[in-house]
Amino acid sequence: MNLPNLLTLSRIPILFGVVGLLYLPLTGAATGAFILFIIGALTDWADGYYARKQNLVSSFGKLMDALTDKVFMVGLFISLLALGTLPAWTLPLLLLILSREFLITGLRLVAASSGIVLAAEKSGKHKTVSQMVSAILLLASIALMRDFANLVPILVSDVLWWLGIGFFVLATALTVSSGTVYMVKYWSVFMGEDSK
Repeated sequence: MNLPNLLTLSRIPILFGVVGLLYLPLTGAATGAFILFIIGALTDWADGYYARKQNLVSSFGKLMDALTDKVFMVGLFISLLALGTLPAWTLPLLLLILSREFLITGLRLVAASSGIVLAAEKSGKHKTVSQMVSAILLLASIALMRDFANLVPILVSDVLWWLGIGFFVLATALTVSSGTVYMVKYWSVFMGEDSK
């Protein structure tokens, strides 16, 4: 277990910390959730940076980085839906994201059983970034509304919320399109036709 892998795996307890703070009825808890999420998002950059810098890139690291990204983001969006931050009409979009993540995870596992490691594609990175931007905007909106209502006009948190919803819709579109790219590119692996 090296530093990049520890940073990768740290996103799971960080997710539980973020969600716990969002449910905590204390002033400052929502701001804490926002800051903790930023830290979690930074580990997504840091794990890859240190893996390359210290020459510690591994199949385990590539696979776990992709898996923890999915758990981190989908887990947060499910929590935001449960809290009412994401409106009910976003449920089908969230189910699309969830379906894509399960399919691609399945594809990675099938490939791994054949000795093939599927590294992240650029399209996958773009969807992860759009998901993170959406989450940051939504969490910032919650923090301003709960912890700074007396200091910041409600319009600011409303604008951040709408921007967050917009990025969530964009993230859904990128998630579906990147999933399609994966399935088309690696269909032979998925069907067991490629044994390289």
